[in-house]
Amino acid sequence: EVQLVESGGGLVQPGGSLRLSCAASGFTFSSRAMNWVRQAPGKGLEGVSTIKRDGGSTYYATSVKGRFTISKDNAKNTLYLQMNSLRPEDTVVYCCQVGDTRGQGTQVTVST
Repeated sequence: EVQLVESGGGLVQPGGSLRLSCAASGFTFSSRAMNWVRQAPGKGLEGVSTIKRDGGSTYYATSVKGRFTISKDNAKNTLYLQMNSLRPEDTVVYCCQVGDTRGQGTQVTVST
């Protein structure tokens, strides 16, 4: 059974940083591309970032490019999202995703 468990969210001031983690199990992590997605209440799912299975290629949504960095540690079966220069509009639940499976997510709140 595929399991994805996110952590690292929280409350941060504008301009601050957070590092999200996603612990993966139930599949061969090193063989899969991974995604971070987010969904605001009442809005559709937004793809934030993607990383290829070997970590050699990444994709970022325009809204986060230059501020967020995705990485994966295949030895630890863990996906990361380093988020810098956070903005109030980044406030949302962030989920990691593999294929059609998403985790429960972790809440990020950017506010004074």
